[in-house]
Amino acid sequence: MRVKLLSLILFVMFGTSVSAQRANPSVLQQWDDRVMIDLANSRTPGETGFMRFISNTNQYVDIGVPVGLLAGGVIGHDMQMRQNALYVASSSAISGVLTMAIKHIVKRPRPFVQNINIVPVYRAGGYSFPSGHSSSSFTTATSLSIAYPKWYVIAPSFLWAGTVAYSRMYLGVHYPTDVATGTLLGAGTAVSMSFMKK
Repeated sequence: MRVKLLSLILFVMFGTSVSAQRANPSVLQQWDDRVMIDLANSRTPGETGFMRFISNTNQYVDIGVPVGLLAGGVIGHDMQMRQNALYVASSSAISGVLTMAIKHIVKRPRPFVQNINIVPVYRAGGYSFPSGHSSSSFTTATSLSIAYPKWYVIAPSFLWAGTVAYSRMYLGVHYPTDVATGTLLGAGTAVSMSFMKK
């Protein structure tokens, strides 16, 4: 049942995003480009430094959360915490595999490659669609919030994930549609894997 749910979520997200781009590429692409150019034109040194920092926290938090839960579960002899560590880690792993698979199927160029008027803060490699940072941060935030449904877990988790996702557009390395799809993919993966939590 969970696998079918995940397949349905992926079909709706992936199919809708790609078909929308193919059905009317000029409208969607123009909107994506306009947002990216507006963001680039409004950058400030302070904001840029903060956005780079937040973007760089992604890999550390994504690894640190399940490792921290596992360590806490082992030290405190807490089976529930160890199981939740497995849930968060498994959700992240599946989200990562799905993100990379979609990137290699769609092969959407980075914004600054597709439009020379979009100036990035730095030149990221690989493909653009969907945003890996967005999918992984929202997988972590969603799975952690499902495992520990308290406001003091949910609020900071999603604030961090949302800021990471926004930073990818701000830095000029992902379109809004990349980020939106990555966000849905990450959250959807965590929800579909929630049967693993204790």
